[in-house]
Amino acid sequence: MLEIKAQDVVDRIAFDNPWWGPAGPATRLAFQNEPRRKYFWPFYHIVKDISVNRAIVLMGPRRVGKTVMLYQAVRQLLDDGIPSSRIFYASLETPLYTGLALEKLLSYFRGRFGHPHDASLFVFFDEVQYLRDWEVHLKSLVDSYPGVRFVATGSAAAALRLKSRESGAGRFSDFILPPLTFAEYLAFIGREEALIQSVEGPGGRKRYVTTSIDELNAEFVNYLNFGGYPEAVFSETIQKNPDQYIKSDIIDKVLLRDLPSLYGISDIQELNRLFTTLAYNTGHEVNIEGLSQSSGVAKNTVRRYFEYLEAAFLVRRVERVDQNAKRFKRAVHFKVYLANPSMRAALFGRLDMTSDTMGALAETAIYSQWQHSRSVDLHYARWSGGEVDMVALAGADQRPLWVTEIKWSDRPRRALDELNPCLEFVKRNPEIRDVLVTSLTISEEGVDCQGVLVTFRPTSLHAYILGANILQEADRPDGL
Repeated sequence: MLEIKAQDVVDRIAFDNPWWGPAGPATRLAFQNEPRRKYFWPFYHIVKDISVNRAIVLMGPRRVGKTVMLYQAVRQLLDDGIPSSRIFYASLETPLYTGLALEKLLSYFRGRFGHPHDASLFVFFDEVQYLRDWEVHLKSLVDSYPGVRFVATGSAAAALRLKSRESGAGRFSDFILPPLTFAEYLAFIGREEALIQSVEGPGGRKRYVTTSIDELNAEFVNYLNFGGYPEAVFSETIQKNPDQYIKSDIIDKVLLRDLPSLYGISDIQELNRLFTTLAYNTGHEVNIEGLSQSSGVAKNTVRRYFEYLEAAFLVRRVERVDQNAKRFKRAVHFKVYLANPSMRAALFGRLDMTSDTMGALAETAIYSQWQHSRSVDLHYARWSGGEVDMVALAGADQRPLWVTEIKWSDRPRRALDELNPCLEFVKRNPEIRDVLVTSLTISEEGVDCQGVLVTFRPTSLHAYILGANILQEADRPDGL
């Protein structure tokens, strides 16, 4: 039986690193001309800053552009004058690399160029989950080669997140790449400048307005159907069949392969039933008992699987507070949201402007934008006779900062009594500074509702503003 020769591995490594060839930095790289996500510059900033001896673990859901960002980082390093011989890329899903330790791959690279032990290098390991005990290998390399910036990425997000935290304490820095924001989606399809304008508001504060709320709403519906994934944005084939791409290539691979292999799940259909139940109920309040009955999965198993699905960036849980913005000692009820609203369309069919589920999906999308920020602690409020969709708590005392009611309708502006629960909540918590109600088309500020000043803003515009504001500092060459 023939065995893989070392020279075959060396040749493959050279093939995967074309910038080592005669053209050097001028080599055309994969994805170098594709739009960069707004996360690129903060990611590149920590890649290039080798003053901190830690590996970067780039994680996130499948198909959000992690490999693309690696290649774009290589392109930027070359453009910044880093010698091509100091940059190494290897995808661990390459068959020739099966069973090879990270140390061995690094030794091939160092041997080719005669790099000394203390050389300053940039090493990218893509799809690292294909190597058993990758976290042990990577931690050892970080300790052994302080001059090397190691970057690892993979699609098995749950595995990366779990093992990065358990084994990489003090050695790994996690970098989360979420799905596209609505602002990124508009930029990718080239409609941001046509649909959004920046104007000067009161006190010179910049604010965003739309040139056509109808067109913006139409693109928002497209975003809900397929816009969370960069590849889908550029492919009409995927847009026409999101179930085949998003469900088969993204959801099923996580449910049928990643999670079972990581956690030893034997009943895959049970996991699939629970996720389907959660996806159908996105934007709604649930509890463990109800989920168990609806999915046919035992309560203890529901709790365990829910943790796995959160770790895999498929769903997120939002905890409840009462009418006084206080947490419950025993959190029985919570809301569940898909991390990417496009997953629901892939599972249950495309949406249009008038779909019954647009309200829940609009709420899911607004929560999805907030995945890109760690600055607020989001909850929802519910009590006997009332509910508020989004409550932001701040500070050590967890005081309520602002509230948002998410509507896909203009009716609440005409029938203000529909906002009574929100107004009651604000009056009970006078420290709240901002009250926002989203709408279908209405933009209006300073509306007096029972002595409470309310801002009305279209949901689609609000989704854009969230993404633009949260990420505006990210799209800068000087980093964070």
